[in-house]
Amino acid sequence: MDWLIGGGEMGKLIRSIDWSKTPLGAIASWPQSLRTTVSLCLASNFPISISWGPNYIQIYNDGYWPICGKKHPHSMGQDFRECWASAWPAIGEAFNRACEGEASYLENQRIFLDRNGYMEETFFTFSFSPIRDETGGVGGLFHPVIELTQQTLAERRLQVLRDLSDQTTDTKTVSAAIAAVAQTLAQHDLDLPFVLIYLVDSDAKQARLVESVGLPKDTITSPTLVNLDAASLTMWPLADVVRSPHSLQVDGLQDRWGELSCGPYPESPQTALVLPIRLPGAEHPMVLLVAGVSSRRPLDQPYRQFYKMLGDAVTNGLSKARAYEAESKRAEALAEIDRAKTVFFSNVSHEFRTPLTLMLAPLEDALSDTEAPLPPSQRDRMEIVQRNGLRLLKLVNTLLDFSRIEAGRIQAVYQPTDLSKWTAELASTFRSLIERAGLSLVVECAPLSAPVYVDREMWEKIVFNLLSNAFKFTFAGQITVRLQDVADRIELTVADTGIGISSNEIPHLFERFHRVKEAQGRSFEGSGIGLSLVQELVKLHGGTVHITSELGQGSCFRVVIPTGFAHLPSEHIGTSRTLASTAMGASAYIEEAWRWLPIGRDGEEILSFAPSASSASSAPSTPSTPCARILLVDDNADMRDYAKRLLEQRYQVQAVADGIEAIAAVSQHIPDLVLTDVMMPRLDGFGLLRELRSNPQTRELPIILLSARAGEESRIEGLAAGADDYLIKPFSTRELLIRVEAALKLAQIRREAAIRGRAGEAVTKCKLNSLV
Repeated sequence: MDWLIGGGEMGKLIRSIDWSKTPLGAIASWPQSLRTTVSLCLASNFPISISWGPNYIQIYNDGYWPICGKKHPHSMGQDFRECWASAWPAIGEAFNRACEGEASYLENQRIFLDRNGYMEETFFTFSFSPIRDETGGVGGLFHPVIELTQQTLAERRLQVLRDLSDQTTDTKTVSAAIAAVAQTLAQHDLDLPFVLIYLVDSDAKQARLVESVGLPKDTITSPTLVNLDAASLTMWPLADVVRSPHSLQVDGLQDRWGELSCGPYPESPQTALVLPIRLPGAEHPMVLLVAGVSSRRPLDQPYRQFYKMLGDAVTNGLSKARAYEAESKRAEALAEIDRAKTVFFSNVSHEFRTPLTLMLAPLEDALSDTEAPLPPSQRDRMEIVQRNGLRLLKLVNTLLDFSRIEAGRIQAVYQPTDLSKWTAELASTFRSLIERAGLSLVVECAPLSAPVYVDREMWEKIVFNLLSNAFKFTFAGQITVRLQDVADRIELTVADTGIGISSNEIPHLFERFHRVKEAQGRSFEGSGIGLSLVQELVKLHGGTVHITSELGQGSCFRVVIPTGFAHLPSEHIGTSRTLASTAMGASAYIEEAWRWLPIGRDGEEILSFAPSASSASSAPSTPSTPCARILLVDDNADMRDYAKRLLEQRYQVQAVADGIEAIAAVSQHIPDLVLTDVMMPRLDGFGLLRELRSNPQTRELPIILLSARAGEESRIEGLAAGADDYLIKPFSTRELLIRVEAALKLAQIRREAAIRGRAGEAVTKCKLNSLV
């Protein structure tokens, strides 16, 4: 037996067997073909088995040994067909073909083997090749094989996890996610013969069965309701898992409940795992997952790892669903708040319009009364009230428009319109204003091929808002309004040569109440809803609005709406309007814009950089009492005029529009007091305050802040920044004069105390010098 040297453990086993008692006979009688094949088999590390002779006696090497499981060592020298009878449904045909001289190859074949005392699911890639003996016939079969069970099961189980993730990704609620988990796991009974999903109540007192896969509901093995305070040995150990962070293994299921009628195999599962599904931040599991173990696979380490990953996947799916559910509830709460806000705005807007109408109508009557005209001083006051009443009405109407849009109650009336002529007329109302500001207005509205269906009031607001916005931020050059046909669209372009908008601000430009940071316009005033309203009104026409802009070069707003009326609601075409109109014409926009100019509508100078004649005449007549100089800083022209008129009764007043102009005025002549608004373009009140406090010459200058921001926090912020006082709008005449007078007196006391202090220091110094 020199040729049987080596061969590892199987070589030793082969040499120890008395082969004379087998159909192969003594080793010495083996034909050379068998000896050669056995030598090759034993010398290889690859799992190989040989079946020889009419009885197909099996001989294998060390690599094949683990495949035999508990059949070894009896399987050595056993009839191959007898040894692997359990696998014959999968391998029999290939074996028989090889016996007839035709080689067979099977890849990743699923085979049920009885090699460890139970039917086991396995996967193999193998071949059967005929071995020719000395006669030229088939003396035996050469059977190399590789087991792929773990790799194949890992891929299959990974697919379970992938399917679970896919099916729970779009679930919106926890209940929907649990249902998706059950539906997914029902398709993978090879690894999960049954699954019970219990939902634990908020105080962890009860667990309710919400889904059952593979087992019927409400049986001894699947109770609908489990009391977690009264654990039972005949039940699943749900209470133990609730109190423990780990899963529990339950064995002997058949001893507990008998045969479990669940697939996919006739054998009843013997083992299950109870997995706690605890969501992040929760004190106890939200869900308990009872998962059966396949009756044809051992609960080995890879199988246990699969269950751990399964628990993690379910946890992840439920966590996302709960997060979405919570977010939906928050969104619904916010939507409810938004609906309440819409109703509030709608109600308040309606309520405001009535008293505003009753205020503005008599004002207009009084200002236009030629039989009993108002005295000039009274007329000035009434014109301020009228202008700001119209501005307030414009804001109220804008809020009313928004509330109607959000509530779905906006009442559009789309009418065929000569849009070219209508747009040109609307734009031309701004010509006088724009040219007075030193700009040029270019209107290019070529005739269109057909009338365009628009709501004329809405189109008016679109044009006026875009023109007003362009004028506010353009100081030189021109504003262009262009309307043209573009295929089946109408394109309105409003372009300017203004300050432009930075690229990071453009995505937010149409957001409601958004205002471009540090934008240097003609006024800091504005609600931040004009462009947002433009976008909403354009959408109601089935159109879009876009903007291109470059800092320092200007901006271009482009409104595109479809022609025809197929895109519009048929019930709003050519109908009459039943809701109160919010259109105000051009007057409200133009009157507001006139107040942004240094020269008013009638040519009066709004910004004064030196004491006016009226202020000189109103100075105290006693020459021995010097008249205090006050620098008034506010970007609102009406507020400047109003405050200036009040203060000029007692003081000399210089009025400027923002912090930059204020610093220039202070550098020419330091006033006795600065009265400044907080919110202004270019340099605001806080910036002016910092500049003045950092200059040694103006460090002690009394400064009073004016602001519409009410509240204790705003007042504290102003005083903490170094202001001497903080006056909240609206204020009374008496309050303004008293605050200014108090600040001036306090400054005078400080100056006198400083003078006395310096005088005392001088006297002390003289006495010390005399002593020396």
